[in-house]
Amino acid sequence: MFRLLLSVSLFFIALSSFSQSHKSKNFPDGTKIPAWFSDSTKIKLADLGEQYVLTKHGVLADSNLVQTAAIQKVIDLAHERGGGAIVIPKGTFLSGALFFKPKTHLYVSEGAVLKGSDNIADYPMMPSRMEGQNLDYFPALVNAYGVNKFSISGAGTIDGNGLNYWKAFWQRRKENPNCTNLEVSRPRLVFIWKSNDVQVQDVRLQNSGFWTSHYYQCNNIKILNVRITAPHEPIKAPSTDAIDLDVCNNVLIKGCYLAVNDDAIALKGGKGPYADKEAGNGGNSNIIIEDSEFGFCHAALTCGSEAIHNKNVVMRDCHITNAVRVLWLKMRPDTPQKYEFVSVENVDGYAHSLIYVKPWTQFFDLKGRKEAPLSYSDNITLKNIKLKCEVFFDVKPGEYDRLSKFNFENLDITAKNDAFDKSLVKGFKVKNVKVNNKQLQ
Repeated sequence: MFRLLLSVSLFFIALSSFSQSHKSKNFPDGTKIPAWFSDSTKIKLADLGEQYVLTKHGVLADSNLVQTAAIQKVIDLAHERGGGAIVIPKGTFLSGALFFKPKTHLYVSEGAVLKGSDNIADYPMMPSRMEGQNLDYFPALVNAYGVNKFSISGAGTIDGNGLNYWKAFWQRRKENPNCTNLEVSRPRLVFIWKSNDVQVQDVRLQNSGFWTSHYYQCNNIKILNVRITAPHEPIKAPSTDAIDLDVCNNVLIKGCYLAVNDDAIALKGGKGPYADKEAGNGGNSNIIIEDSEFGFCHAALTCGSEAIHNKNVVMRDCHITNAVRVLWLKMRPDTPQKYEFVSVENVDGYAHSLIYVKPWTQFFDLKGRKEAPLSYSDNITLKNIKLKCEVFFDVKPGEYDRLSKFNFENLDITAKNDAFDKSLVKGFKVKNVKVNNKQLQ
């Protein structure tokens, strides 16, 4: 264990030293990256105002007693008194859906566990957002609606206690292989909606019943040194995406470890043949993911499938331990999509596929539209990557997909399947790309 920790530490020291001198000052479209992205200052508990420690307000450290109402009462009290930090002290506290109010924050102390109830009745259905749709659905364990400057911090754990939800999902899927994700009632772990200047740092988010953390219609989000996990064996935790960004702008994800049984980071924003015209949908822009490690996941970075526009997305200085894909562009044939100015650079490790671009037809529905809308992926860059993989170029666009201006530069790839078809992309630039020690032209 010591050798493993030492090797990981040395890797990140070396990576940090390398990345500081190689990080671009511009987004892929050439616009300057604001100084905001260079500031990873941590929030201090002392700066969050009055501290409301749960056990000082009648809440018991009892892992078997659901205390949603008692914990919510503390949050409401803090709000009424002008705000402050809701402190989860050492111990395990079981709860259903909690709703943070303006000027309140969540602090999870080291040794503390905020654990979600596995009874869906503790998550009352209400207006929400799931899978690119505005609909009534179950809230998360931790919710913040319209809470600017909301923060989650501390070295403790928020645990979704998802095992029974996962079992129910797989039982339903066994009964009906075509069932949708929404047919089994499952809560998310964290849902933040219409909140700006959000920071989540240092905590462990684990075992979510559904998506782990979901940010919808938010601006200026920093996710720093957060560890997000859900198992892929012996039982798979279905659809436990680590971070879902849904109509969000200006996001920094830095120093994180992500390992879940679905996409690690997914960029969403709406689905359907008229998704670009529907209220509540939109694009994601100015996203930087850096200095992070990816364990098992279906993809480290995914555009889609419920997405209409993603622009200026940078994933850099990251290590891939065991992803199915590094970059996945889900081309949904029932949705007009545009993925542009996406760059993956300074990455190493192992993944089954480096890049995967194919139609995503799950739950396909044109809703009466006679012709499928066109989708585009433009200005996609893979640069400075050393990777072992099974498949180098896993790309097969559909009839309505248009790929253009891909740039592969300084790649050193070892792959069992080294097939490469440059003709699939209009305006493909290849420079210093080696696959199995052979230079590509």
